[in-house]
Amino acid sequence: MDDSSNDDKQGITPERLQESLPTAGFAFRGFDQTNIGKTPELLAHQIYGPIVEKHLLGASAIASDVLGRPVDLVARVRERREAKLVEYGEAISLIIAVEMAQLELLREYFGIEYSAAQMALGYSLGEVAALVASNVYSIDAVLTPLLALSDDMVAQADDVRMGIVFSRGPEMEFSAVERLCLEITNQGKGTIAISSYLSPNTILVLGQRGTLDEMKIAVKGRLPKGTNLKENPHRWPPIHTRITRQKHIPDRAAVMMERMPGGFIAPKPNILSCVTGDFSYTDINSREILSRWVDEPQRLWDVVDQTISSGVELLVHVGPHPNIIPATMQRLSQNVQQQLASKTWGGFGLRAVSRIVRRPWLASVMSSKSNLLRAPFIQEVILEDWLLAQMP
Repeated sequence: MDDSSNDDKQGITPERLQESLPTAGFAFRGFDQTNIGKTPELLAHQIYGPIVEKHLLGASAIASDVLGRPVDLVARVRERREAKLVEYGEAISLIIAVEMAQLELLREYFGIEYSAAQMALGYSLGEVAALVASNVYSIDAVLTPLLALSDDMVAQADDVRMGIVFSRGPEMEFSAVERLCLEITNQGKGTIAISSYLSPNTILVLGQRGTLDEMKIAVKGRLPKGTNLKENPHRWPPIHTRITRQKHIPDRAAVMMERMPGGFIAPKPNILSCVTGDFSYTDINSREILSRWVDEPQRLWDVVDQTISSGVELLVHVGPHPNIIPATMQRLSQNVQQQLASKTWGGFGLRAVSRIVRRPWLASVMSSKSNLLRAPFIQEVILEDWLLAQMP
């Protein structure tokens, strides 16, 4: 199979990137254990440095004001100091600031306008960043409620553990996992809930105290053979779960957002939401979706499926060291290629269909599942790497 579309991913020229905008999507990353990426190199860059520093200084001022303590993101980046969990507020300020800086560099030095893209998406915090990039809100408007509630989110993380529920067999029945979460929570020993639907066979769960251990037992006894739960060793704020309701964080955030400046235009480009799994934003409902963003699971798989079905041919990953979305796309691409290469009747049929999905007029009449065969043909750019590879 021809896989030339995915080789030398940073080799796309500025001219080609400009021409690809009508069929391009911008994907924004969220919070993770590492959040600095190539930002020190961008900050030290003779040409890029001033713009990167400007955004870091602006976010530092906002964070210092809201958190009530000194925040210096420029020094953090220069010293390559990754934020600890207790510095969650600084981490999210850094991520959004860097994402906005990268887009300004793209516009200032290459004339590439993010707003001209076909669509945008963002995982977790990335969706908030996409709203800022799309001029629905300013960075200080969205950071203020996030930072004001960040310490409470960190406090809740003390007794919360993350588990990855995955199946090596058939497609996972999400409702069965949700039922287990509800039954364990109902025992009154802590709350456990789905935080993200990563793929048809992978779910993230976050659980308080011993609920994750209860889940491990239940998964083995109640779910189909081949279903397992693996614990993540790190601590995470219980965002995107109902655990946040214990400190009334969703309601408090919603009240803060009532007076948050902006929010009365539809995003441009349109944003594919991980809250709803669809293009749901209008000129008046962004506050409603953001309030659901706090305590409802992320529907990443729905968004990946929709992205591929939308006809996007190029995906630009924005932020420092993008992770979850590129990894999901890569796994899907590899799985599709393995199936296409299979020397079976099924593999032969898939190869035939893969030629069909390259013809948009014919692909449009086929089911969305067949569109997943487009995954290996979608080009991807890691924006921080691309910027450093160019000569403005």
